[in-house]
Amino acid sequence: MSAVLFVLHVVVLVLLWGLVLAAIVAVRHDVFGVRRQPAPTPTAPARPAAPKRAQPAPKPQQKSQSKAARTLVVTGGPLAGTTLPLDNTPITIGRADGSTLVISDDYVSSNHARLVPSGDAWVLEDLGSTNGTFLDRQRVTAATQVPLGTPIRIGKTVLELRR
Repeated sequence: MSAVLFVLHVVVLVLLWGLVLAAIVAVRHDVFGVRRQPAPTPTAPARPAAPKRAQPAPKPQQKSQSKAARTLVVTGGPLAGTTLPLDNTPITIGRADGSTLVISDDYVSSNHARLVPSGDAWVLEDLGSTNGTFLDRQRVTAATQVPLGTPIRIGKTVLELRR
């Protein structure tokens, strides 16, 4: 009988320590975020240089017809009505003071998501957040291009890219 109680005590202690360690890992992940290594750059095999052909000059683009987003607008949540002008620098979103857009929300990680310019488009990346980043009700699991006017939900906050 005492051997069964001893084994039961050991099992309970192991489960309790597992719970404590899981809580520590979750807090660490939320505070410090996830470290990601940059993707290796592919190298092309060496080829002999081909003679260059004359190419027509590119036509100048008119700014008024550009479909690129110019502003990030908060449409829902505690920061509704906030707008951020967009340029060619990435936008970081999270609770951390160093974020471009700081959202004070229990459902937002310190380093939650990032919007990165890619030509005339913007790409949304989730930075390993606990509660996820959603683009038009779909959870973002990989870098995803964001169409204009499509809602991005981070915690209780909803954002949109606009011209």
